Amino acid sequence: MSLTVKCCALNSDVGPQFELLRLAGFQCLPSDRSKRFWDASQLIQELTGCCAVVAGSEPYTREVIESLPELRVIARTGVGFDAVDLQAADERGIVVATTPGCNHHAVAEQTIAMLMAIARGFPAEDLRIRRGEWQRIERPRVMGSTLGIVGLGRIGQAVATRASGLGLNLLTFDPYANVDFCQKWGVESVSLEELLGRSDYVTLHSPCTAETRHLMNATRFAMMKAGSVLINTARGGLVDEVALVEALRSGRLRGAGLDVFEVEPLPAESPLRAFENVLMAGHVAGLDIESQRDTLTMCAETIIGLHQGKWFPDRIQNLKSSPGWKW
Repeated sequence: MSLTVKCCALNSDVGPQFELLRLAGFQCLPSDRSKRFWDASQLIQELTGCCAVVAGSEPYTREVIESLPELRVIARTGVGFDAVDLQAADERGIVVATTPGCNHHAVAEQTIAMLMAIARGFPAEDLRIRRGEWQRIERPRVMGSTLGIVGLGRIGQAVATRASGLGLNLLTFDPYANVDFCQKWGVESVSLEELLGRSDYVTLHSPCTAETRHLMNATRFAMMKAGSVLINTARGGLVDEVALVEALRSGRLRGAGLDVFEVEPLPAESPLRAFENVLMAGHVAGLDIESQRDTLTMCAETIIGLHQGKWFPDRIQNLKSSPGWKW
């Protein structure tokens, strides 16, 4: 069997994974960036003959998975795996792995950066100056306001510690929130409905599953405090973008910070592009120099370890009923 690994994740054309995999007997290759990996046929063409892939947020649909008979491992950079058809991967015996513990600080910093930017009126302030306009607008102070954190895992906790230092009051909705952490950092656990009604800023840090898809919909936006702000650095599928656009148009929301979208890359015709009170980035929240190094290293170590017969319960997201998996 071929031991070729392709690096499809963005920004993975260089990194420690190449040498680590080479020393373990693999051929690790960068991908052809002229291809559009959101197109199933082009992704299949790129990965034909590969035993593993260092994957990004490109979709691994049933069509893709069933067209790659030699593929054994999808090693995803980051903690999200909603772009992978896990059932199809299970049926084909393909391991789907993530890199927990590598990028929570990066995501937390992006979350706080977006929160502060929207709070101070960006990107509209910047755009006005570029147009030659001069206008001074007072805005609510961040210190003393309330931040609602939906999901208090590694990333949610990293956001909470930073937000505490900024003087925000902290709420969380997470059925499994760490009680000791909440007590130490003064985080109040409440229902989602109460969080939405009390928060000046709401930040999402939940996985996107069948249960959480469109968690933020028209009903939930109506529950949000008037003039509040939504931050999403988690998964685009958590937000019904049609409902978000309406909440922004109606003035229900003062603004939004979005690093992720329902369709990526964001389509040119998306109405979100027209709002000067919406700050956007291209799914880069988890990407800083340190997280990139660590996540690429973990991807390589996972592929190598699986080939050597090791198993990584904290990283592997599927094949729960296949403890006897072999390369």
